[in-house]
Amino acid sequence: MRLPEMFGINVFNDSVQKETLPKEVYKELRATIEAGKQLDTSIAGAVAAAMKDWAVSKGATHYTHWFQPLTGLTAEKHDSFIEPDGDKVIMRLTGKSLIIGESDASSFPSGGSRATHMARGYTAWDPTSPAFVKEGTLYIPTVFVSYTGETLDKKSPLLRSMTAIDKQAKRLLKHFGIQCKKVNCEAGPEQEYFIISEEEYYKRKDLQLTGRTLFGSPVTRGQELEDHYFGVIKPAIGEFMRDLDEELWSYGVLSKTKHNEVAPAQHEMAPVYSTTNIAVDTNMLTMELMKKVAHRHGLVCLLHEKPFKGINGSGKHNNWSISTDCGFNLLNPGETPENNTLFLLVLTAVIKAVDDYQGILRAFVASAGNDHRLGADEAPPAIISVYLGDQLGAIVDSIIRGKNYVPGEKTQGSIGVPESPIFPKDATDRNRTSPFAFTGNKFEFRMLGSQANVADANISLNAIVADAFEQFADELEGKPDVDKAAKKIIERELKAHSRIIYNLDGYGPEWEPEAARRGLLNLKNTADAVPVLYEDKNVEVFVRQGVYTREEAKARADIRLENYTKIINIEALTMVEMAKRDVIPAVSDFIAELCGNLAAKRAVYDELPCETEKKLISRLSALNDEASLTVEKLESDLKNIDKREIVSSAKAMAHTVIPDMDKLRNCVDEMETLTSSDYWPYPSYFDILYGVK
Repeated sequence: MRLPEMFGINVFNDSVQKETLPKEVYKELRATIEAGKQLDTSIAGAVAAAMKDWAVSKGATHYTHWFQPLTGLTAEKHDSFIEPDGDKVIMRLTGKSLIIGESDASSFPSGGSRATHMARGYTAWDPTSPAFVKEGTLYIPTVFVSYTGETLDKKSPLLRSMTAIDKQAKRLLKHFGIQCKKVNCEAGPEQEYFIISEEEYYKRKDLQLTGRTLFGSPVTRGQELEDHYFGVIKPAIGEFMRDLDEELWSYGVLSKTKHNEVAPAQHEMAPVYSTTNIAVDTNMLTMELMKKVAHRHGLVCLLHEKPFKGINGSGKHNNWSISTDCGFNLLNPGETPENNTLFLLVLTAVIKAVDDYQGILRAFVASAGNDHRLGADEAPPAIISVYLGDQLGAIVDSIIRGKNYVPGEKTQGSIGVPESPIFPKDATDRNRTSPFAFTGNKFEFRMLGSQANVADANISLNAIVADAFEQFADELEGKPDVDKAAKKIIERELKAHSRIIYNLDGYGPEWEPEAARRGLLNLKNTADAVPVLYEDKNVEVFVRQGVYTREEAKARADIRLENYTKIINIEALTMVEMAKRDVIPAVSDFIAELCGNLAAKRAVYDELPCETEKKLISRLSALNDEASLTVEKLESDLKNIDKREIVSSAKAMAHTVIPDMDKLRNCVDEMETLTSSDYWPYPSYFDILYGVK
C-alpha cells in the first residue's frame, strides 16, 4: 500500500466522518471540532453507530474510553460491542456509551482531592481528538473527572487551557481588526529514545524496575568522537524505524524525521506539529508504539531521561505556536518584525509570561528522571531563560533603549565554489543551549523529559500566555490609537522583563552566576522546584484562566512530589537489593579467588613478588566494605523518612537519599572496573550500548 493510502487508515478522521455520517450530523460534529461549538448530544447516536460500523469493518470487537490519568500514562477499560438479542448477540455502540463511561477512580492519583472510598469517576468523549482502532479495539479519546467534578486527568485542563488561549487571543486580535472563529495552540514534541537489545535488558534488574541503570561504569568509547549524531543508522535500527513509521502513519501520526542522536544507541523521532490536544494524544500513542514495535524486533525502547550515566540523556523538545483557523500564525514575525506591532505585542506577552511564571514552567517539567538532565549531570540548565536570536534580540534591545532599529543587510550563503548552490541565510542562528528558544515562527521549549506527558508543559504555557493576553487586551480596551497604545505596552513590559532574555551560551559556566545576579530561579531538583506551585501567585493564574481550581492546582503539586518520592524510594530499594544480593557477593568471590591465587604463589615461592594482587585485594576489600556500610546507611535513611509529609519527604529524598545512592554507585562502579568480567553479575555498558548491530 502506498503511503498516502496508508496514512490514517486506522483513524476515524475527517474523511471517514464525511463519508460515513449523515450530512447534517457531519456538519454539527465539524462545528464542534473546528469552531469550538458546544457538542449537540442529539447527534451522538448517529456518530456512535457510524463509528462502530467503521471499527467493526477494521476488525474491532471492543471499544474503550482512552484517558490520561494523573499517573502520566494512559488508561483504558475494554468493553465489547456485543449486546444480547434473544439467544444471539448484536454489535452495538450507543450514543450514551460513546459520550460517557464510568470508571473506578479510587485507584488513580488524586492528590488528596477525594477520599479513597469515593470511587466513582466518569470518562467523557473528546470529539476534538479522533478515535482510532488498535489491536481489535476502538479507542475513544476522553476526559476523566470524579463524581464530585474534580478533573482527574491531563486532558481536561489541557482543553481548558486551549479555551483560555482561544478566548484571550481573539480579544487581542479584535483590537487589530482581525476576526476569526478560533485560535489554536499547536505543538510538535520531538521524541528522543534509546534502543537496546532485549536480551541484555532482561539481565538488568534496574532497567526493568526503574527504566535506568543504577550501576554501570562508563564505556571506554562514549559520545566523545561525536560520530553517532546523524550517523549511518544500523540495519537493525533501520528496520525498527521503518516499521515504526508505518505503524505511526497508519494512526495518523505525522512522523517526519528520524536520525541517530548524540549518544550511542540513542535516536530521535520528530513529528510535524499539530493542534496541541491531538499532539499530546499522538505523542502518548507514539511512546506506546515505540515499545511495542521494538519488542517485535527483539529490542527494548528506553524512554527514561537518563538510562546511562556519563552519556547524553533524552529530552522531548516541545515546539509551541499559536495560529488562527484561517492559518494566521501569531508568532510569525514577517519580513519586517520591527514594524509588526501585533507580532511584537504577542512576543512581549510570551516573554512577560515566562518571566512572571518561570517557577511554573520549571515545576511542570520536573521529575525524578529529568533531574539528571536539568542542572545536574548535563544541560539544559535548570534555569528558565528566553532566546530570541540576533535579529529579534537587536529589535528588542532597541525598543528597551528607546532607539531606532537599523536592520542589517540580508546575506546569502555559499561555500565559495561555482558548483555550490546559493542559499538564503536565516535572520538568526539556532541556540540549542536555551531552554526556551524562538525558532522562526514558534518557540521550542526544550526542558521536557523524554517520558513526560507533554500536556503539563502545554497547559502551563497556554495558561500563563493567555493571562498576559488578557492583561494586554484589557489595557487596549477603548484606546483610540491601538497601535500607539500597544507600542507603549511593548516598551514597558520588555524593560520590566528583559532579565529573562539570554542569547548566549546557556551551558557555559558564566550563566549560573549571571542568572543569580538577575534574580532568576535556579531550582535544580524536583523537591525544590515543585513547591513553588503552592504559591498563591502561581495558583491564581490557573484559577483566573479557568484551567484549574485551587484544589486541582494543589493536587497536581502533591501528586508530582508523591510520585518523585515513590520513584526515588523504588530506585533506592532496587540498588540495595542489587548490591546486597549480587554485587557484594560477586566481588567477595573474586577477592577470594585473588587470595587463593596469592596463597598459591606464596606456596611455590615465598619471595615471589605479588604487589598487583595485594593492591587489588586491598582496594576491592575496602570498596566492598564501603559499599556494605553505605547500603546500611541508605536503608536507615529510607526508614527514617515520614512519607506522609509530602514536601519534607521529597526533600529528604533529594538531599539525603540521593547522595547515599550516588556514594553507593561510585563504590560499585569502581569495583566493576577492578573485577573480572567473569564474576560481574550484570551486562556492562559496552554490552548494552553496542549490543544492537
